[in-house]
Amino acid sequence: MFTGLIEALGEVVSFTPQPTGARLRIRSPYIVSDAKEGDSICVNGVCLTALEVDAEAFSADLAPETLARTALAALQAHDLVNLERSLLPTTRLGGHILQGHVDGVGQVAEIRQLGEGNWWLTIRIPDELQRYVVLKGSIAIDGISLTVAAVEDSLVSVTIIPHTWTHTNLSRRVSGDRINLETDVIAKYVEKMLGTR
Repeated sequence: MFTGLIEALGEVVSFTPQPTGARLRIRSPYIVSDAKEGDSICVNGVCLTALEVDAEAFSADLAPETLARTALAALQAHDLVNLERSLLPTTRLGGHILQGHVDGVGQVAEIRQLGEGNWWLTIRIPDELQRYVVLKGSIAIDGISLTVAAVEDSLVSVTIIPHTWTHTNLSRRVSGDRINLETDVIAKYVEKMLGTR
């Protein structure tokens, strides 16, 4: 479980294709400061298992399914990624409940400066995710818990405050970039329960 509050930016050291899947290595001394092999770390919204942990970096294996369903396959050395360690029972739940299980990949449609360090970000989401997104609801974009500010069919907009802009990889995003999306898990459970009636 994660909260969608990004703890640190990590730098991709390497992305190595394997016969099946890939191996990703990420440098982030802060994130690995208390990490051990087998821990869950959320990378751009994707829950990955930490391997080969040292004082500077960790590795993670990406299964073919992960590469097919997320935007992680496009990562290259020196890219910055959003990182969050799994939450503890004593952690404040400041964002919303995230599983790190990506529902789909969206595309940045627009990034517009609003002034005073605030930004308006519009994402084009897959049709099958539209029913889970509501005005003032929550959505995770590359693992960042954000509040939906506007919804118009497949276009979902959020506002980005200065802190989020400077402490995540959103400041490096451009129109056309692919990003990982996770909708609110509660909406999916409600839909399933109501569907059985």
